[in-house]
Amino acid sequence: MTTRITSRRWRVDIFVDEHEDERTTHAEARLHTNDKTHLIGRGAAHRSPADTAIAEIGDELAVARALSDLAHKLLHAAASDIEAITHDHVRLHS
Repeated sequence: MTTRITSRRWRVDIFVDEHEDERTTHAEARLHTNDKTHLIGRGAAHRSPADTAIAEIGDELAVARALSDLAHKLLHAAASDIEAITHDHVRLHS
């Protein structure tokens, strides 16, 4: 007996924009799948006027927040899909 392995590839593109005049960094994490699931997570980092301008830190914070937002949206999508099939309320925990 042969076990069949099915694999799929999903991709997350991350876009980062720094707005120096506003001291903010914005990030978008866009999930691309083989089906209809195409979600976008967004995050931002705000630098205090007293903080040293280190772009990498703003990027890290904004991207982490965008990925966290994307993860929450993906959990919500999964719960909605399960509810559509089972007709029962679903609550998924992260």
